[in-house]
Amino acid sequence: MTVQQYDDIGEAYEGFKSLPMARYPESGSFVRMLGDLTGRSVLDLACGTGFYTRQAKRLGAADVLGVDVSDGMVAAARAIEERSPLGVRYQVADGAGLPVFDRRFDVATAVYLLNYADDAATMEWMCRGVHRNLRPGGEFFVLTQAPDFRFDGPSTDKYGFRYEPVGEGEVGPRVRITALLESPIEFVTNYPRREVYEGALRQAGFAGITWVPLQVPEDGLAAFGAEYWADFLANPPLVMLRCTAA
Repeated sequence: MTVQQYDDIGEAYEGFKSLPMARYPESGSFVRMLGDLTGRSVLDLACGTGFYTRQAKRLGAADVLGVDVSDGMVAAARAIEERSPLGVRYQVADGAGLPVFDRRFDVATAVYLLNYADDAATMEWMCRGVHRNLRPGGEFFVLTQAPDFRFDGPSTDKYGFRYEPVGEGEVGPRVRITALLESPIEFVTNYPRREVYEGALRQAGFAGITWVPLQVPEDGLAAFGAEYWADFLANPPLVMLRCTAA
């Protein structure tokens, strides 16, 4: 998806979070990994309409800055903030060329950012930008496309998203993802290989790189039952990473 396409979507992007995969295993797992953020400063990269930016504030963060390359997304996030103020700030900036902000943060988050790097050098540059904006020992939490996802596995349509390979890029498969909303939205991204992620993070100065699988929270099991989630857990299209700025 191009920046223009994101600009055009605006607040419609919030609808993604109503789909079963995003509503339960994605958001439940990522918020659980973030944990208690009381008193901490958080930089949320590729913030979109601010869904996880707001979650960070609700988890107790003292200062939260959401950053996105799309003017439309940032405008939508600011509109949501105006309607329901939480004290979150937003700024337009490119995750592939981050400026040095006015402070070094305790925590950085990136949901669907690193997978947009078309080559290893760009992903490393992204990670270096994050590292420059974290204090020593600051934590970086990532949610991204799972390198081990098998595209020939059972259909994921029932979870609200469809994944179709459309070619091979430098870092891994190129994939068309369709969000199966009432008016479906398509975008194309990369599914980078595991070593591309790890190499970029290490070269940027991160240590303690840990892969964290998604889980289905209790409310997701209550809503659909364990059998419904069996295909997802056997072949998850998403994964998380956590690491520390050395």
